[in-house]
Amino acid sequence: MNQYSIWRYLFILSVVAVGFVYALPNLYGEDPALQVTSSRGFEIPIDLTATIDNALVAENLSDISHEQNGNRLLYRFANTEDQLKAAGVLKESLGDQYVVALNLAHSTPEGLRAIGGKPMTLGLDLQGGVHFLMQVDMDTARGQQLDRFVDDIRAALRAEGIRYVSVRHEGNGLLALLRSAEDRDRTLNILRTDQSLQGLNIRELPPGETFGIAATVQEQQLLALQQTALKQNITTLRNRVNELGVAEPVIQQQGADRVVVQLPGVQDTVAAKKIIGATATLEYRAVDESNDAFTAAQTGRVPPESRLYNYKGNPILLKKRLIVSGDQLIGASASFDQQTGQPSVSVTLDGVGSKRMLDFTRENVGNRMAVVYIEQKPGGRKIEDVISVAVVREPFGKRFQTTGLDNIHEASQLSLLLRAGALAAPMEIVEERTVGPSLGADNVAQGFKSVVIGFSLVLLFMALYYRVFGLVANLALFVNLILLVALLSMLGATLTMPGIAGIVLTIGMAVDANVLIFERIREELRNGNTPQASIRAGYEKAFSTIADANITTLIAAFVLFLFGTGPIKGFAVTLSLGIVTSMFTAIVGTRAVINLIYGGKKRIRKLAI
Repeated sequence: MNQYSIWRYLFILSVVAVGFVYALPNLYGEDPALQVTSSRGFEIPIDLTATIDNALVAENLSDISHEQNGNRLLYRFANTEDQLKAAGVLKESLGDQYVVALNLAHSTPEGLRAIGGKPMTLGLDLQGGVHFLMQVDMDTARGQQLDRFVDDIRAALRAEGIRYVSVRHEGNGLLALLRSAEDRDRTLNILRTDQSLQGLNIRELPPGETFGIAATVQEQQLLALQQTALKQNITTLRNRVNELGVAEPVIQQQGADRVVVQLPGVQDTVAAKKIIGATATLEYRAVDESNDAFTAAQTGRVPPESRLYNYKGNPILLKKRLIVSGDQLIGASASFDQQTGQPSVSVTLDGVGSKRMLDFTRENVGNRMAVVYIEQKPGGRKIEDVISVAVVREPFGKRFQTTGLDNIHEASQLSLLLRAGALAAPMEIVEERTVGPSLGADNVAQGFKSVVIGFSLVLLFMALYYRVFGLVANLALFVNLILLVALLSMLGATLTMPGIAGIVLTIGMAVDANVLIFERIREELRNGNTPQASIRAGYEKAFSTIADANITTLIAAFVLFLFGTGPIKGFAVTLSLGIVTSMFTAIVGTRAVINLIYGGKKRIRKLAI
């Protein structure tokens, strides 16, 4: 008999119900929204919401709702006019400390969001957004590396008591001038044995008034530096993009020194460039304890070996010589000092940074050390802020604590800033493209139109050619589309135009299995079998052919996903998921409905096929 057990029907209904629920969020639209984040990734203060509300009320603006998600505040508005007006108000009232970005927020009901329901993410070609091509300034990266070598060589010579005329960065290499042949030989020995100075090609210069040594960085070392800088910049850009709240951004390497950044759904390109285009570094510097910062600030006479900064409203002098920089930092977390119970930040440095820090702290116990945050804004504006000053209590190297913080909130902010990382090398935007929302909307409309036309033609053909069985196949096709949309939403896959092409192809392929089954049933009927036996034989004997055809297509889709780029991967994902859902609906789903219509103990003389 052609009959399913109750548990099979319950299973099928459960799958369809879950698919329907998770496909529902795609029916709701999007609200014009403003997203407020700290320009440096800090946590949002508790009183910021009140400040924003007061600024909006003063301009007779009201938001639909607002919510806080991690370190972001999201304000929804009724229309784009209020959104744009509110953006201007908040940018003026909040200043440079916060980034106010225009965005579109999904208006999925709270009940659906509570169970993880979310709409499909649309790609740049469907939603609009911005595309940046950024180039890493490798010359500056090499220069920074050479400067570190210069500082390391000077420190090593001082440690050995070797007097030198000068050690400097010259062109693409280093130049060390010594006072005697003996000093030169001792310096050569240091350069060849010191682990922190490995990776240099060293040669002696002809003797003259001074005894010189020239060194260049090995090509292999420069290539490794270039790759490390590029990878660190990509990681840092990902952290910065998170501030914009962009769903499924594309950040990937292109060539040897370029990075592609695509931000779907971003309306405010200025805010995007403010975050993406800024270059930042972190530096640890010693505080100049031998000169008075207030005197230097009042007279304008800054000692030649120092620089004048501002810390919490007061002037402070820092040594020009760099201890370590942000690219040598590999970890940071907020904690409490075990001895004093004061808030602190635990920092971890890499091998080179830990040696430099250990050498410095051995000589400077009791003195202060500062953390300087340097940011190069788009347009050439440079900001340098001292964000922490702490006393060196004892020598340390790889791991240490930064103290002198007011509270645990400030410690959390500092650790966040350190973890977000500085760019290992400056980057500049060499290409910028904006895909307008109208173009994205046209693509969506065309894609939707193609799905509807393809869907309608398949429905019409199946209903006319296979009659009742064709109507059952059409029902399965409709359920298949719901399940496919639900899976794309649940997986958070990004839907692009190639993805829509995959859906259209899936619609055509989804009925292939039913065509094979129905033709097999008709063949069994022509051979004189009973309707019940023909139905059973049709589903059983066509299964192997259906499995073979779909498995080979899945293999092709897997290869496309493995070796393809973004758009090709989108096509492969929708095609693969469509094959899986179509096999379920065509084999299991239609069999269940056919069993309800013709199965059980019913005596059927003729099938409407």
